Amino acid sequence: MKLKAVPGERTRPIMDRVKEALFSIIGSRIRQANFLDLFAGTGSVGIEALSRGAQFALFVELNRGAVHTIRGNLAHTRLASRGRVMRRNAFDILAEPPDRHYHFIYVAPPQYRDMWRRTLESLGENGAWQRPDSQVIVQIDPAEYRADLKLKNLRAIDTRQYGRTMLIFYQFLTHAAEPAAH
Repeated sequence: MKLKAVPGERTRPIMDRVKEALFSIIGSRIRQANFLDLFAGTGSVGIEALSRGAQFALFVELNRGAVHTIRGNLAHTRLASRGRVMRRNAFDILAEPPDRHYHFIYVAPPQYRDMWRRTLESLGENGAWQRPDSQVIVQIDPAEYRADLKLKNLRAIDTRQYGRTMLIFYQFLTHAAEPAAH
């Protein structure tokens, strides 16, 4: 289904071929998973997760226009009952314990602001997010990538590049606390 774009030029939607590659890599693990879409933009990645069988998706976005777009796209795809949209700062969310266990945490922040690194550092600091069966996936421009990045409790397990888009897959090394049960 064609999704609506966020008005203006502040969001950068994921290319269809990158999204297809992402879900090819994730494969059947998406079924019945909980998916966190940080810096959600149009919501297209989380909506794709739901359409492929994810149990639940939380969309976190600060931009009011993007939040409105995500809600409209969820209604259009008839997936709103399995998704929740929060207009909040992603770093505030990551400072708190999660509302549930997320199998996939997708990070696609605004480019060239080092927000992807800050997000990974936040996840590495808050033990409540750290589960061995959770995967963190970062979408950035390859020019932003730093192979020498030292992270606490996270390690890169795969890197893929599709033109001007890079996907980096991380796993948690440890977890200090169990997330809240829901």
